[in-house]
Amino acid sequence: MHERYFEKIRQRLQAELPGEKAQLRMASTLRSVLSLRSHPDKGTRIGAVLILFYPKEGLIHVPLIRRPVYKGVHSGQVAFPGGRVEEGDKNLIETALRESQEEVGINPDEIDVLGSLTPLYVPASNFMVHPVIGVTRHPPDFRLDAYEVDALLEVPLDELQDITRMGTKEIVIREGVTIQAPFYDLQGHTVWGATAMMISELLEVLSEP
Repeated sequence: MHERYFEKIRQRLQAELPGEKAQLRMASTLRSVLSLRSHPDKGTRIGAVLILFYPKEGLIHVPLIRRPVYKGVHSGQVAFPGGRVEEGDKNLIETALRESQEEVGINPDEIDVLGSLTPLYVPASNFMVHPVIGVTRHPPDFRLDAYEVDALLEVPLDELQDITRMGTKEIVIREGVTIQAPFYDLQGHTVWGATAMMISELLEVLSEP
């Protein structure tokens, strides 16, 4: 059953993607509140994240991570495993797989890459992020890098697709600065920003016949 489902996703990812229109449904007011740039520039860094499907207890799951609290724009946020392109990466798929292995221990040799979503520009960190979608046939042996990852969230796909978990709220991003942000309530965590925007496009892809 899952194999047919994953093959349909692979085929769908080869066609035209929902793109920015789907992403912007979950965009916060951060860009306008802080007057951030809206397009990449010469200093923009390139990165990739992995959106992984895997079976657990009869359900398809997707792993998310919570970043540690640190002095940075993504402190404490929930995200997909991933990071910046490094010298030696042959392509963005390799970046996503390498970073996922480093952060949460997913074996890249066990991942079947289905395709990619639309690249997303993240102005707060000046990153262009490429979401790679893959699947494993059994639950990964997760091993967290304590420096990079504070917690692992194993989210059932049914929970991700539950529209009652969507909402909008005020989020304080720094002293004196509050934004309005659409979010997903997943495993008791507020998922917003770039990760929510990628999830929005993913869910539109999955909702199509």
